[in-house]
Amino acid sequence: MKDKVIKLIAETLDVDAKKISEKTNLVKDLEVESLDLVDLVAAFEEQFGIEIPDKDIKNLQTVGDIIEYAETHQNA
Repeated sequence: MKDKVIKLIAETLDVDAKKISEKTNLVKDLEVESLDLVDLVAAFEEQFGIEIPDKDIKNLQTVGDIIEYAETHQNA
């Protein structure tokens, strides 16, 4: 799951995957802006077959948060 999430972030944001770890903060480290976040959420929803409600998006601060969210909601 971790590798899939990192690869998806790298591809969506056009960032080197080697610069991304579970502790990477989307806003502080990758400078993700609101439009980028919309693209990322759409990519995660499509890739993992999950729906991420707007209220949950603000809790996805780090790559680790996204991995955990995808793991717990993918088969829900």
